[in-house]
Amino acid sequence: MDFLSNHLLSVILFFPVFVALVIWFLPKEEETLIRWTAFIGSLVPFALTLVVWFSFDQSMSSVFQFEENYIWYETINSNFHIGVDGISLSMVLLTTLLTPLAILASFSVKDKIKPYMMLFLFLEMGMLGVFLAMDLLIFFVFWEIGLVPMYFLINQWGSKNRNYASLKFMIYTVGGSLGLLLAIQLLGVLFGTYDIAAVTEGWTALSGTTMGMDVDTVKNITFWAFVVAFAIKVPVWPFHTWLPDAHTEAPTAGSMILAGVLLKLGAYGFIRLVLPLYPEQSAHFAGWLAFLAVMAIVFGAFGAYGQWDFKRLVAYSSVNHMGFVLLGIAAAAKAYGTANAHIAMNGAILQMFNHGLSAAGMFFLVGVIYERTHTRDLRKFGGLFPLVPIYGGILIFTSMASLGLPGLNGFVSEFLVVRGAWGELAGYTAAGMLGLLFTGAYILKGVKNVLHGPMNEEWAHGEHKLTEINTREIVVMVPLMVLMLVLGIAPAWLLSVINNAVTALF
Repeated sequence: MDFLSNHLLSVILFFPVFVALVIWFLPKEEETLIRWTAFIGSLVPFALTLVVWFSFDQSMSSVFQFEENYIWYETINSNFHIGVDGISLSMVLLTTLLTPLAILASFSVKDKIKPYMMLFLFLEMGMLGVFLAMDLLIFFVFWEIGLVPMYFLINQWGSKNRNYASLKFMIYTVGGSLGLLLAIQLLGVLFGTYDIAAVTEGWTALSGTTMGMDVDTVKNITFWAFVVAFAIKVPVWPFHTWLPDAHTEAPTAGSMILAGVLLKLGAYGFIRLVLPLYPEQSAHFAGWLAFLAVMAIVFGAFGAYGQWDFKRLVAYSSVNHMGFVLLGIAAAAKAYGTANAHIAMNGAILQMFNHGLSAAGMFFLVGVIYERTHTRDLRKFGGLFPLVPIYGGILIFTSMASLGLPGLNGFVSEFLVVRGAWGELAGYTAAGMLGLLFTGAYILKGVKNVLHGPMNEEWAHGEHKLTEINTREIVVMVPLMVLMLVLGIAPAWLLSVINNAVTALF
């Protein structure tokens, strides 16, 4: 027990790999055993994250806790240094919650079960490593680890255009990561360490010239290297074009994790690295970040409204919703340390968590109806509510959470972002409201075409008769729906943890 208490984060981080290795030694014919081993194994990091959550000193959530620091690459002074504060803990909770739900959603996968489950567990480790890292090089290693399993999940278990989508996903993200790696190496050479706290302190004390250049020039170059890498991952307009393709072609559970967690890595990079390392540059370029955020909100909403592929509609909605996260970050950058910045940043982080819940739920529900009908064309549905009333009720509930209906989680976070951004970036926020208006339009378009209107008789009789959502699928949705409702009515349990960490950030 002493080992577990002293190395709790390491166990959470590496336990999925241990489970993947166990699955490797299971016979591939034992598909049921493989599925349940992956699911039960993925519940362990979630249970341990709850232990961390309840052991976490909320009065000190501004301070990194449960830290572990081991020499990793002594020659260049890079350590395996991990820890959690209020911001990263909320993201770890989201990751360890969505992974078992995505694995449970994958029980219907029939092809190559063993590598599928192993890749999912490796993906969980990569995502967790980014949120836990307190060393820039460790951050980058886990950042890259997360790309590989996602590439193969799309490439091997995706739809008909999976080769194109997976390659586009890889080219975009690796292209952005190249600048990130060079910037991290430059910082490591400059300060003789990759420790994030030490590098942040070093930047503030640095002045004059360095490496034969003016310090401000070096800061601007590395600032944009970080920004482009993270903007591609969020993704921000105009770097978003890989996302609809990747989502549309990915298997259902892959889309759940891609939207639920992977997109948050980019926003987390802005919050954890860009704002603390580059407060002056962030404030100076806040208008540009806000412009890109509003373009994502507006064009994401317009793009979603124009879709007839149900999954592609939900994919564009992710661009729209993540635009609010970047708008909150831009407002926080412009007014660093003020009350408005505080509110906007709290809203942005809460929006990351809330979007993870609603997007994962929406992609899963699209997958549920696709498995039964083998089509995602909204024009081929229609009037299905009498046939699948339970599915219809769940779809409407989740859609309303995604829409931002008061009383559900999306409203709280979007309200905080708009309230904080309005005092600093009023023009951009007002333009963003146009995107918010069309959010309602595309959500209602999706619900109307699936559930309402004249019934398509093809799904009412014969071999294509539509069957109701089953117990396993309801079990996947219930935790997401409970959290959507709880965070809509009483978000303080999560916001208080986030708020203390945001206070320290400023």
